[in-house]
Order: sequence, then C-alpha cells, then structure tokens
Amino acid sequence: MIQTTAQEPAADVGSLRNARPALPAPAPGERWTYFASELSAEELEDLERSAPGVRIVAALSREQALARAAEAHGVEAYYATPEFLARAENLAWVQAMSAGVERYLDVPALRESERIVLSNQQGASGPAIADHAFAMLLTLTRDLRFYAKEQDAARWTRSGDRAFALQDKTLLVVGLGGIGTEIARRGAGFGMHVLATRRSDAPGPDFVARLGSSEDLMSMLPEADVVAIAVPLTAETEGLFNTEAIAAMKPGAILINVARGKVVDTSALLDALRSGHLGGACLDVTEPEPLPPGHALWREPGVVITPHVASAAELTGERATALLRENLRRFGAGEPLLNVADKAAGY
Repeated sequence: MIQTTAQEPAADVGSLRNARPALPAPAPGERWTYFASELSAEELEDLERSAPGVRIVAALSREQALARAAEAHGVEAYYATPEFLARAENLAWVQAMSAGVERYLDVPALRESERIVLSNQQGASGPAIADHAFAMLLTLTRDLRFYAKEQDAARWTRSGDRAFALQDKTLLVVGLGGIGTEIARRGAGFGMHVLATRRSDAPGPDFVARLGSSEDLMSMLPEADVVAIAVPLTAETEGLFNTEAIAAMKPGAILINVARGKVVDTSALLDALRSGHLGGACLDVTEPEPLPPGHALWREPGVVITPHVASAAELTGERATALLRENLRRFGAGEPLLNVADKAAGY
C-alpha cells in the first residue's frame, strides 16, 4: 500500500498486489504519452508536475483519440475501445477510473493482451461505499424511513417497531478487498462480531474475527445477521447469491449489496423477502440496472434502494486523484504500477 501526502487524504490508496511496470523509464529527454479525459488546467499542471516522465494529453474526444492512437503509451480506460486498441500499437497501460473492470475485460484485445497492463481504482471508493452501506443498514435497523415520513407530517410519533441495535450482531463481509475491509472496519466499530471471506489466502485485519475462503461461504452464511456483498463481478461471482445461498442465510438476516447487481439473483431475493426468510435488503446496485419504475423491488417494504451512488463523496475523488497521480509518476519512472488487475481472475 502507499500513503498519501499531507495534501491528500490520510489513507492508503493503492495496492502492490500484482504490481508490475508497464514500460521501462523513457530515455533522457523523452516522455511517455498518456491520454486523459476531462482535467482542469490546475489538475493537468499538478499531474504533469508529479510525473515529469509523462506527457499528458487531456480532453480528447474518442474520435480525436482514435486518430492519434499510435501516440499513446497509456490511456484512461474510457478510450480503450476495440477500434482504438487495434490502432494503438505502442499502448502499454490502461487505467480504469473505477474499481470494477468487467466491462473493459469484455474487450478481447485488452483482456488477451500480455503487453497491456490494466489497473483500476480499487480502494479509492472504499470509505465512502462502506459509509453508504451502513447508512442503508441503519435506515432499516433504526426504522428511519418511518420517522422521516412522520417528520414530513410534523408528527411526534414514537411507534416505529423495526429498530434494533447492531451491538453483538454478526456481520459477514463477502469479499474482503478494499471496500469489504472498510465495511468490516465499520462493523467492528459498531460492536459487531465480524466474519469475512476472501479469494486469496492473505491474512485478515485484527477486527475480523474469522476469515474464510470463498469455498466457506455456504457454511458461514447461517451465522450472520447481516451479510454485506463486496465482491467484484466475475464469472465466479455472477449469480453467487442464488436461491441456495439466500436460503442458507439466517432467518431474518439483512442482505447488503454494494458490489454489482448481477451477483444477486433478483427473483430469489424477492421470494426470500416476500416469504419473510430475509428481514430486509439494502441495495445500491440491482439487476436490472437502472431499476425500472414498475419493478417489484420498489414496492418491498423491507428494501432500501439507492441508484448506484455509494461511492459519491469528495473523499473518493481525492483518493482517486492521489492514486492516478502516483501511477502516472510510476509510469513515467518505469516503476511497478499500483492496483494492477488480474485479467484471468477478472479484477
């Protein structure tokens, strides 16, 4: 992990897992070229000052970038279309400005290229998404929607009946990556007993009482009062929470999904909510997405829905900029890049 400077958020913002350089350092007097999308003059100046080995070309349209594809040694993933990749003979690095990279790995020329390094923003949005997960959870556990309606009507009503405390409840975090770790940290802060799963065998932080593998998920689900999904969308995780997995959850448990909508089988979720097997669901992502106006999920009383906005926060932007700044510096110095995606694993 790297630490930000005093001018940046005081947090870890990048991972050295899979770290590798995209190119060696350029020859003296030369610079690698990177295509960025929208940058203010101040942002451009800041990034160029931090990465003297990189010439940053900003605000090109996709058509303009396509015409200049041969110039690019690195690009923001926005430009990495099949047409661009076919012309970008010197391209060695693609930087995704999101944590998830599944849409970029749908492009065969990027997925199958050993020459092109793909990196992401995993970790930049972790604190904000974890805050949002608990905001949704507390909306249910403290019955805040009921009281919001009473406030709108100027009524001092004390008859909400869903409220319960998180202290001593069990939280299972499915996917202990950058986002999952922040969710687990907040769960421990609420006095919850925190369990987690992760794909790798790396040790967990002290605030996770027990860490299992993805193969342990089914045996751990019955223990949890709250299950928070924070896995990337891959071939392995699509439909992970199907009828069988949801049935294995503890009766009355609450499901949180801040990952991707396709990780959860929506029909199975609705069945479990309607039968009373699940006590509620907190969904920042859905399948389908956007959720159509007439969809049954909107009408479920135990469901809190937000429109894929969990990462929204000034802090997220600051952390994303810090990570991009450091990766540009590393790119121009021939150093290993941070947050390099494992293309075979899908994240």
